[in-house]
Amino acid sequence: MAQRIVIENAAIATVDAKDTEYASGHVVVAGNLIESLGAGRAPEGLENVVRRIDATGHLVTPGLVNTHHHFYQWITRGLATDHNLFDWLVALYPIWARIDERMTYAAAQGSLAMMARGGVTTAMDHHYVFPQGTGDLSGSIIRAARETGVRFTLARGSMDRGEGDGGLPPDFAVETLEGALAATEATVDEHHDASFGAMTQVAVAPCSPFSVTTELLKEGAELARRKGVRLHTHGSETVEEEKFCHELFGMGPTDYFESTGWLGEDVWMAHCVHMNDSDIAAFARTRTGVAHCPSSNARLAAGIARVPDMLAAGVPVGLGVDGTASNESGELHTELRNALLVGRLGPHREAALNARQALRLGTYGGAQVLGRAREIGSLEPGKLADLVLWRMDTLAHASIADPVAALVLGAAAPVTASFVGGEQIVEHGRLLHVDEDAVARSTRAEARRLADIAARG
Repeated sequence: MAQRIVIENAAIATVDAKDTEYASGHVVVAGNLIESLGAGRAPEGLENVVRRIDATGHLVTPGLVNTHHHFYQWITRGLATDHNLFDWLVALYPIWARIDERMTYAAAQGSLAMMARGGVTTAMDHHYVFPQGTGDLSGSIIRAARETGVRFTLARGSMDRGEGDGGLPPDFAVETLEGALAATEATVDEHHDASFGAMTQVAVAPCSPFSVTTELLKEGAELARRKGVRLHTHGSETVEEEKFCHELFGMGPTDYFESTGWLGEDVWMAHCVHMNDSDIAAFARTRTGVAHCPSSNARLAAGIARVPDMLAAGVPVGLGVDGTASNESGELHTELRNALLVGRLGPHREAALNARQALRLGTYGGAQVLGRAREIGSLEPGKLADLVLWRMDTLAHASIADPVAALVLGAAAPVTASFVGGEQIVEHGRLLHVDEDAVARSTRAEARRLADIAARG
């Protein structure tokens, strides 16, 4: 018989299809699954209860789901702070091309630690920089995720269009077409787990239209569908990208992606800021997902994504931190708040998004775009017990009557406990499986080492 954990006396936002909420309710976890939940205290007579949590003063939500990130950028934070995307990339690509396995592992630890301690239970990393002879970068990232205890998707990225072919990355920072495809397939074969409750999954993820060839996009899509895994890339992030696609391919990004097999319910794209009505209609028709990254979009002056219009059309939308070289905070709560606030600067104004829509983007929406909505993203019996207890009775939130509004609009709420598949990974804001202080020292040392190597050229 599975061991049970009983959580009681909490406000609960289930984020189910009806947005069911309980002002004071309970959740029963049995093994790695949510067994039951509802108003009031848990039923009497439950057997094999190993722990009872009095969650008075807390809000329980599904764990946050991050749908776009670049972990390696943790060790290049605070650089090129006044650049647009293309100038920022040109400034940083030569530095990123010097990373090695030790740096990648430390940066992944830092990125994962920051997210996990702030309520993220499912993370992803779009890693696309693979300098030759620098070790097992994908394996090091997956190892860091396993140690932290979060559910994880590695989007195995690639670039094969360097400066010599009209792209942005330096030529020494890209792979060959054949090398990228072979390494991606090997990563899928070694690490992807398609089972219910999987802790590690892999997606095929050529970087962007301006850093990969058409052949890599087409053959990457064929590879993903042959292997039964998802596809991820950047799309429609800036006006410069729009111009690049028209000049090089004679069409905009969405039409180009459709011509290469990159629209579909197994695809999600980061940013999607510059989308016209026909682009949104194409995403809705094909059920292509979007990873909305409001902080990074603002940091790089990319623009305001049309999230309300996407949602109205039926496009699956989740939230992404994006790399911490364009979002130095590195945690997803910021994106809940900024998705709401930045959205209201657009044409829909105060009707753009509300607090519950923002929470849905960060939970169920993220589960949708990662293809895991039947497992995670809402609190429902039979789903995985990925959930967070946010403390809402401190000075920062106690005077806000609506706990969901307090979570989304208020300061970052303390995480009293975070569970992944019923296993606790955070307690009172501290990671249980990773030494945060050691990670801080390691990331600082690796950031300095990378800076020194890059300076020497």
